[in-house]
Amino acid sequence: MKFVPAQIALAAALSLSTAVVLAQTAAPAAPAPAAASPMSFNLSLASNYKFRGQDQAQNKTTAFKPALQGGVDYAFDSGFYLGNWNSTVNWLADNKLEIDVYGGYKFKAGALDLDVGALAYRYPGAAMANTTEAYLGATYGPVTAKYSRTISDGYFGILDAKGTGYFSLAFAQEVAPKTTFKASVAKTVYASSVTAADYVDYSIGGAYDLGDGLSASAAFVGANKKSSYTFVVDGTKSINKNTLVLMLTKAL
Repeated sequence: MKFVPAQIALAAALSLSTAVVLAQTAAPAAPAPAAASPMSFNLSLASNYKFRGQDQAQNKTTAFKPALQGGVDYAFDSGFYLGNWNSTVNWLADNKLEIDVYGGYKFKAGALDLDVGALAYRYPGAAMANTTEAYLGATYGPVTAKYSRTISDGYFGILDAKGTGYFSLAFAQEVAPKTTFKASVAKTVYASSVTAADYVDYSIGGAYDLGDGLSASAAFVGANKKSSYTFVVDGTKSINKNTLVLMLTKAL
């Protein structure tokens, strides 16, 4: 949160008049800005929740599949962090919620910002879809590369998928005041024991800072290939189809 002394003009005028009458009286020191909290929260409303290019709701054939999302993060001074993120979903029987729990360590190595950690995806009522991954990320300027590897036996409902990898490359750059251009491309590489075809997903769009922690974003999201594990919602429309995803996010 930015510290903005909204009464600076009034304070200056009062200090000047006081100095004329009582020259020996010093103006009071401005209060120091409060330290940033190590804990942060976020809440989002999305027109569609796509994960690695795929719709996370299969109850509708339209592109509009609203999802409510939110989470909390805690960053330690040492570089360690913990977090939780949640979203409504609709692709598993007896489950309507995704719960993610993660933790890791961020540090610098020369010009690189490195991030290493683990993330557990949990689906209450549908434990067969639970997945755990370890990841390593590196950021240089506006570019971030990240590799995630499945360390659980299953991969989102696919059995014997330990070792499945996901490599992503993302770009984020402010191109105008309050406006950030974002793009990413990534590839899912299944473990050798999985018969599904590897595929590439992508996203291109941008975000606009509305102020007070509120932002709006739009992105064109999809994937290049359908596989035996790419579900369909009505026999013809794949969950990998290209979709414009709109999102409104509030950060606290």
